[in-house]
Parts: sequence; C-alpha cells; structure tokens
Amino acid sequence: MQIVITGGAGFLGVRLARRLLAKGAIGVGGGKEHRIGMITLVDRVHPPRDLADHPRVNLIVGDLCELLAPDSPQRALPPETAVVFHLAAAVSGESEKDFELGMRSNFLGTYALLEACRAQHTRPLVVFASSLAVFGAPLPHVIEDDTLPTPQTSYGTQKFIGEQLMADYGRKGFIHARSVRLMTVCVRPGEPDGAASDFLSGMFREPLAGRPARCLVPPDTLVAISSPARAIEGLVCAASAPHGKWGPRTAVNLPSLCASVDEMVQALYRIGGSAAIDLLDIRPDRDVSEIISGWPGRFEWVRARELGLYADESIEAIVRDYVRENPEAVKLAVAA
Repeated sequence: MQIVITGGAGFLGVRLARRLLAKGAIGVGGGKEHRIGMITLVDRVHPPRDLADHPRVNLIVGDLCELLAPDSPQRALPPETAVVFHLAAAVSGESEKDFELGMRSNFLGTYALLEACRAQHTRPLVVFASSLAVFGAPLPHVIEDDTLPTPQTSYGTQKFIGEQLMADYGRKGFIHARSVRLMTVCVRPGEPDGAASDFLSGMFREPLAGRPARCLVPPDTLVAISSPARAIEGLVCAASAPHGKWGPRTAVNLPSLCASVDEMVQALYRIGGSAAIDLLDIRPDRDVSEIISGWPGRFEWVRARELGLYADESIEAIVRDYVRENPEAVKLAVAA
C-alpha cells in the first residue's frame, strides 16, 4: 500500500509518518488491514534522519504545486496511492501577512492535489487537515458539529475552501473525502513556526528551556487545545474509520480541551515553578489577540466521540508529555 503525506517533514507530518511505520498496516476506510509498503513524504525541506534513511520512506522535496504539475518529472502522487494525508500549508500568521503565499499554499496546493487524485481514477482516500480557524466572530457559546463556519482570517477562509473542495470531489466520486479540523496543537517542540497560535506552545517551551517567552493574549482568553498525540490519533482515525460510520461530508471537529490562558500559566507554575513563571511576560499583542480571540474555545465533538476519539485529560498532562518526550529541551528542574 502506498501512502502520501504532504507537509511530511513538518512537525505533525513527521509524527504521523513515524506512527504509521510503527503500525505497519492500516485498514483504509474500515476495510481489511494491508501492509504499508511505502510512505512518500512531500515537503520543501528534508525530514529527520530516521525517516530520510528509512527503507520504506520515499522523499520528494520541492514546491507542491510544481511537483503536482502534469509535466513534473517527479511523482508526488505515485500511481497506486491508497491514502493521502494533506498536511502541507502556510500557517495562520504567514497567511495573514502574505496573501499570495497563503492562497498558493492553502488553496492552489489543495486544488492541485485533488486534481492529481482525480486524474488517477483510483479514488484514493484523502485526509485533509483543516483548522478551528474556519470559525470566526460572532461565535456561539459552543461550536457544534453542524455549526456553520464563518472565517475571519485569510487562513481560515482558505481552509474552509479546502473543506468544500474535499466535499465536492468526494460527492463526485473522485476521492473518498475525510476532512478533520485540528485544534491548537500544544506543545510543539523546536523553533517558532510562524503560526499566530505558536506562543501557546512557546509559553511552555521557552521557559522550560530557560529562555524568556511572551504571552500575546489576555489571561482570560479561552483556547481549544490538543496534544500532538491526540492530533495524530485523529488523523489516523480519519483514514481508517469505516465509510458507514464516518458520517456526512462535512469536516469533523477533533476533540479539544477548553482552557483559559490563565489556567495554562498555572499549569506552567505547577511544573516549572517560579523560575519558569519569571521568564514569562504576559503582554498582549493587538494583532495576535484579534486573531486568537476570533477563534472558538469551546467545542462539542459528538462525531469524534462516536469514532472513539477523546480529548486530553488536562493542560498539565499535555505539558508533562512534552517534558517526557523532549528531555534535551528542558533545562529547568520540573516538579515530579
């Protein structure tokens, strides 16, 4: 079985590839499990060495739109592809600052991918990573599975366009369409990624590494959080859930933990103590606050629950997972 991951060298793409390689097999759309023969990672950059050197990983490096062009010498979409995880995207902050970049990465890239899938006439299952950013003010108290998206950013608009393209290509029988809305994934290791929400990871990542960080929104701001592990579970479930159980063509809201930024600060204190808190500067930024406050913090995710997915236990549990998985990045003493 051939699997393609666009954005395969990114944070979630790398975790997803490792998870699939560890599983070894997958039952697409609820069908019989088949061995994963090859995973093709498509990205602008190279993945970590363990994936780059893996015998069942194929690397294609370049611009997605160019790689999917009919005259491209490389096959970003191998002929026998059964599943495509479409994670490649320009993130929220980048898309708001650079309209052309966002449209090329998030709209034209998605369209080119769907056209390449249609041209194969094999109806692959496509998992599209959408975002909670498809919702915008005015917001209801709780976002439900059938709440109408009203994006108020370029990124959110581009993701909603992607959802609608997925639904129509699925309706026409060109693909099996599965769109999932990712929550704010926290804690992301490594360097800042340009997303408007990256500071929500940075407010843990940087102080625990002994570096200063800035919280860019007021403490009472509500956010919908998911750990990396829960996000990956949602993506894998989208590929393997039975067709009859998946439900309508609209996107599935993945499980989330609703928390205020103040609760996140308290979790940082319980884990890193005053040494971590002293490194955190809570000083809202007007532009970032406008974006984040326009995103919903409370979700009801009935469809995801029926698919067997669940939210994280607590912010503290999420951060402790980060500490356990990234010991080399934690320089402060943390509470047991």
